[in-house]
Amino acid sequence: MNTPAHFQVLGICGSLRQKSYNMAALRAAGELMPPGLKLRITGIGELPIYNFDVQEKGFPAAATKLRDEILAADALLFASPEYNWSVGAPLKNAIDWMSRFQPQPFNNKPAAVFSCTTGVVGGSRGQYHLRPILSQLGVHWLVKPEVFIGNSASKFTDGKLTDETTRKFLSDQMVALEDWIKRVKRLVA
Repeated sequence: MNTPAHFQVLGICGSLRQKSYNMAALRAAGELMPPGLKLRITGIGELPIYNFDVQEKGFPAAATKLRDEILAADALLFASPEYNWSVGAPLKNAIDWMSRFQPQPFNNKPAAVFSCTTGVVGGSRGQYHLRPILSQLGVHWLVKPEVFIGNSASKFTDGKLTDETTRKFLSDQMVALEDWIKRVKRLVA
C-alpha cells in the first residue's frame, strides 16, 4: 500500500498581537492544507532582542528551541505582517538569532509566505523584503502563488478567516507548497 508523504510544516507568525490576522490566517492555512502536510505553529515572542553580548554567554533557550524546530521541519510557512513597508521587528529578530547558528537551520528549507494587513496592498512590500533576507540564509521560496491579504479586517470574523476568495487563494498556496516541498527535497537530497 502506497501512502502519501507527510511533511511537517513549521508555521512562524511575525506578529505578536493577541488577535493577529496573520496568526488567524496561519491557523486557516493549517486547516486548508492537503492531507500530505501537517502544520505546527511555533512562537517567537520569548526571544530576547538579538545582542551579540547575550549570544557570547550562550544562546537563550528560546533561540535553541526555535532552531531545533526549524531543523526538524520539512518546510516553513511564514505569516508576515508588514510594518513601515518592511519586515516587522519580531520576525526580523527571530531571523537574526537563527542566522547565528551553525549549521544554518534555514539552509535548504522549502518555504512559503503570505501576509495580512489592514491596508489594501496586503503586505507585499514586507514580503519582498523578507524573501532576500532568508534567501541568503539558504531558504528555497515558493514563488507562486503569492498571497497578499489586504483589507484583512473585512475577511475575518471572530478570529476565523471567512472570506471564501481568500480561503481559495490560501488553499491554492498550500497545494503548491506540498508540490514545492517534494521538488526541493529531490533537488537537495
